[in-house]
Amino acid sequence: MVRTSPLLRWVLRLVVVAYLVLLIGWPVSMVVTHTFDHGFSALDKALADPNVTHALWLTAQVTAISVLINTVFGVTISILLVRYEFPGKRLLSALLDVPLSISPVVVGLSLLLVYNPRNGWFGQGLSDAGYQIIFATPGIVMATTFVALPLVIREVVPVLEEIGDEQEWAARSLGASPVQTLRRITLPAIKWAIVYGVVLALARSLGEFGAVSVVSGKIVGSTQTATLVVEERYQNFDQPTAYAVAFLLAFASVVCIAIVAILRPKQEGKS
Repeated sequence: MVRTSPLLRWVLRLVVVAYLVLLIGWPVSMVVTHTFDHGFSALDKALADPNVTHALWLTAQVTAISVLINTVFGVTISILLVRYEFPGKRLLSALLDVPLSISPVVVGLSLLLVYNPRNGWFGQGLSDAGYQIIFATPGIVMATTFVALPLVIREVVPVLEEIGDEQEWAARSLGASPVQTLRRITLPAIKWAIVYGVVLALARSLGEFGAVSVVSGKIVGSTQTATLVVEERYQNFDQPTAYAVAFLLAFASVVCIAIVAILRPKQEGKS
């Protein structure tokens, strides 16, 4: 262990705190301050606007579907990567990081090229069959799911590697089926990794802008999500509504993170 002087430790702490305040604390506090400049009038105005409430409801629906998809497939892919060997395993693991390494705008453009009803690879056929992807809710769900794809996986994989597979093999040797082993051994052991992954995916899905702005068409009252409302209202000089919607998005994410942080020690203390 490297020994450092108390003065150096305090200086490092001050640098870290100042960095976090300037990068996160101050900007977020400005949103909160502007939201409540005149009490709750900005929130009341925003929640009384049918276009805003539709955008919030659409965001909630898209987030719920996206998080559910990413949770199910995230846990499945994590188990596949850790517990099994197969050709292309490293390639699959590398591809899972693509959503984190490319711009969300590129993701949206890619989906547009594939599912555009006019000249997309699959878009015209789906449109003829009565399924619209681009400029509709399915496209928004796909874009949101794509950008949040790795978050559950990157939380679950290290925990699976850490706990090993001894208990799973012991359960199978005693006659447990694969489903029973998954339900009684594997899932309880990785439950908090799943919870953290879900919270991260939820926060990422709530705040997605770039990919959604491309595939949604930004149709007011139809495909406009909450983040698009923030942009549209701010550019149209309706700053109070923009601040209010931004505050609601940030508040939802912070509440989820706080609840997990509060509950986890209690659950671990009981186990």
